[in-house]
Amino acid sequence: MNHVVLLGDSVFDNGAYVKPGEPDVLAQVQAKLPKDWRATMRAEDGAVTTSIERQLARLPEGASHLILSVGGNDALSSSGILSEKANSVAEVMTRLADVRDSFARSYRKMLDLVVGYRLPTALCTIYDARFPDPEEQRRVVAALSVFNDVISREAFARRLALIDLRLICSEHDDYANPIEPSAKGGDKIAGTIAQVVAGNNIFPRSQVYAE
Repeated sequence: MNHVVLLGDSVFDNGAYVKPGEPDVLAQVQAKLPKDWRATMRAEDGAVTTSIERQLARLPEGASHLILSVGGNDALSSSGILSEKANSVAEVMTRLADVRDSFARSYRKMLDLVVGYRLPTALCTIYDARFPDPEEQRRVVAALSVFNDVISREAFARRLALIDLRLICSEHDDYANPIEPSAKGGDKIAGTIAQVVAGNNIFPRSQVYAE
């Protein structure tokens, strides 16, 4: 049996945020997989990159595919930088570079563990979220590009599939609140996961070439 395991944070573990009676991402993934496939949740609300080692230790027997969405809470923990004062653009860029370097080290260390299981793996970018204040939204999207650059580079360097949640959760009602997916957003995420793991080639795909 093919067995898909969801790792990461509340992008997948969103049951506490959808409306009563609506399905979470796990239920939506299971519903979209072929009948003889199984999906298991190991993602946890609030998880950061250092949480993934614990989740991997609890991989179910027979896991065949790993889907990882993590980094949003790492970014959230660094969000205070957006309200700091600076004397120059150069100073701002240096601080952002420090944040990026720290996240890159943590993310690479975590990915070393993930790829060690030698299972087909897909990584997710951090989606843009939806803050009600347009100016706050612009700042958040710009700041998240620092984290998403790390994720996309690591995916391409390691020949891993990349699910770009920025393009998938692109509408306001894809979110239950500014940072959690709604049932609608979850349905989009689940549909893409099913395409990735089950080899659905209906839609044209981009290709990235790396040395």
